[in-house]
Amino acid sequence: MSLETVTAGLKEKIGEDCGLGATLKFDFGDHGFLFLDATQTPNLINNDDADAQCTMSISMENFMAMASGELDGTAAFMSGKLKIQGDMGIAMKLGPILS
Repeated sequence: MSLETVTAGLKEKIGEDCGLGATLKFDFGDHGFLFLDATQTPNLINNDDADAQCTMSISMENFMAMASGELDGTAAFMSGKLKIQGDMGIAMKLGPILS
């Protein structure tokens, strides 16, 4: 799956305001970045490598498995498939938004 497809899917899923109230970045390694600025409405989603309060490093495949419910976020973190830098509380709020 391409970064553009993932970006469009997230835009559709969260709509105008996901309620997170923070900045979050997904680092997909060689596949690029997905940046969410939920401090403004409508939320801004793009593929910039901008500074964020929380950065989640994960492979595109594992991200898709998490988004589809096949991979639990906690299990991904505990097994090293997901790495979190910054505010862990923001990452914990993300689960209900993506489900």
